[in-house]
Amino acid sequence: MSFRLQPTAPARPNRCQLFGPGSNTKLFTKMAASAADVINLDLEDSVAPSDKDTARSNVIQAINDVDWNSKYLSVRINGLDTPYWYRDVVDLLEQAGDRLDQIMIPKVGCAADVYAVDALVTAIETAKRRTKRISFEVIIESAAGIAHVEEIAASSPRLQAMSLGAADFAASMGMQTTGIGGTQENYYMLHGDTRHYADPWHWAQTAIVAACRARGVLPVDGPFGDFSDDEGFRAQARRSATLGMVGKWAIHPKQISLANEVFTPSDTAVAEAREILAAMAAAKARGEGATVYKGRLVDIASIKQAEVIVRQSEMISGQ
Repeated sequence: MSFRLQPTAPARPNRCQLFGPGSNTKLFTKMAASAADVINLDLEDSVAPSDKDTARSNVIQAINDVDWNSKYLSVRINGLDTPYWYRDVVDLLEQAGDRLDQIMIPKVGCAADVYAVDALVTAIETAKRRTKRISFEVIIESAAGIAHVEEIAASSPRLQAMSLGAADFAASMGMQTTGIGGTQENYYMLHGDTRHYADPWHWAQTAIVAACRARGVLPVDGPFGDFSDDEGFRAQARRSATLGMVGKWAIHPKQISLANEVFTPSDTAVAEAREILAAMAAAKARGEGATVYKGRLVDIASIKQAEVIVRQSEMISGQ
């Protein structure tokens, strides 16, 4: 371990982030009653330019009036390359109450993007004497974003989470696909007559996880566009969870249970993790630094792996 210890990510459930357009007020109470851990009210891509002002007003009213229970409540503002984002921030922080937890910043390309929003948010919080400090989540959606992912992860103490936005990322990278996440038909290798499909998002996800974990930020997988494909969603979510991501977006209500299923440690996994911790405790009492569990070697590193699973399970069950 380095002398500079790896900071701990925020201890909050983030298995599923449910998105809904700010222009559709009928969805708000349904979102609040859902099983998603995080609610993202959207002012960006799902809202037409002609509806931006109305959507912003809708979201502010919903923050103030809807019972969001224990949800982590986030609003995705418009991109910094638009004329809408500054008004999103100003109106949200001046008119919405303290129930708002987070601002999601889309299409972040460098640390300066986060700095700009941070400066505005800090000024408004100070001027309005807001007692609750707003957190940030950023979306990596461009070649610039992934190239600067390390500096973005370190850009602000407000930053709690980072997501991969597959669609805009693919466009920025010039990828020949219209798919949003998942396996891509032409991304394969041949072995004889057999096609072996790889994961075109893997490298970007890994870069995001490493940058986030080094800075104490939650890494989150973004959308899976085909909400009719449950198994495809599960497959991508399982890969993401294995890589170290803590959750995934839901762009349709049916994806909530799928995300929660994958990112909640199973009873079997938790039981095994506890058994490993007990086995290592017994080994330590014997003065040993390693032992054998079910035919495989476990050691101090195994304790850290098991503790991750147990802590996650306890956090989710205690929410």
